[in-house]
Amino acid sequence: MGTISTHEELYAAFEALSSEGGWHRKLPALWSEPKESFLPWQWRYQEIKPVLDAAGELVSTEFAERRNLTLRNPKPGNPYATVNTLVAAYQMIKPGEVARSHRHTPNALRLILDGVGTYTTVDGTRVEMCPGDVLLTPSWSWHSHESLSETSCYWMDFLDVPLVHLLEPMFFERHPDGLEPNPITVETSPIAFRWEDSLDALKNADYRATNYADHFIELGNPALETIGLAMLQFKAGGESSALKTTTNGIFAVISGEGYTEIDGQRFEWSRGDTLAIPSWRTYKHHCSSDAVMLWVNDSPVMKKFNWYRTQLAHVSEA
Repeated sequence: MGTISTHEELYAAFEALSSEGGWHRKLPALWSEPKESFLPWQWRYQEIKPVLDAAGELVSTEFAERRNLTLRNPKPGNPYATVNTLVAAYQMIKPGEVARSHRHTPNALRLILDGVGTYTTVDGTRVEMCPGDVLLTPSWSWHSHESLSETSCYWMDFLDVPLVHLLEPMFFERHPDGLEPNPITVETSPIAFRWEDSLDALKNADYRATNYADHFIELGNPALETIGLAMLQFKAGGESSALKTTTNGIFAVISGEGYTEIDGQRFEWSRGDTLAIPSWRTYKHHCSSDAVMLWVNDSPVMKKFNWYRTQLAHVSEA
């Protein structure tokens, strides 16, 4: 390399070295607050469910053991995630079907929507999955599902796969025997948050103790290393405060009807629907009937690195 005597020659030298001067960046590396990236979005259970039923007729378990529909955020260029660090999906299992055991580094959980007589086995513990239940599958845990029912079972999956994609420690393994041998069936387990227990805890929670809902409880402390879970309960006419948080969140409606304003957009929801609320977007829930929502978020990650912020905000009526 010859003598560098002009700015143009200096910047050309940077380019040749695949580098750039911190004072001469093409794009800024720091900004005053989180940028808008992923989009606020909604998926309706009553639109998804018939598609899952059609998949049940057309797609056998030999072709796809986990028959699910991934909720891909329509952010341009996004191939997979629901919000930046999390992905959600609707899944269905037909009577008599078995989804064989596997394990992976992503943490996972499921919220049961409809159906009884279906079981999940996680590291040898077998529990029934009932509507309103939240079941955990921690990182690198063997897990399978089976239906002993005469009707199909529907649930929602939530995983931190996008975060694992970003950090790259992805490992996946199928069980060498297909299923774990001799699982132990139990009524209660640390991996199962039962709907009845959640309702009791909500009933006993202080009214308006937080800005999130009329009654608010967290599941676990946290539920998973990278995923926080909370139940929000509202009376008819109830509202949350207008909020902004650095957490990326997915809200699943367990019961009730209402709407949520996100950055001036109005999203009307009912039982089984899903809302994606990316980081640092202003939102407010409004409930037209008694309602319960599950909030799945990445708050454990944000808190671990001291990036967690929440503040009251202003919502302009949509």
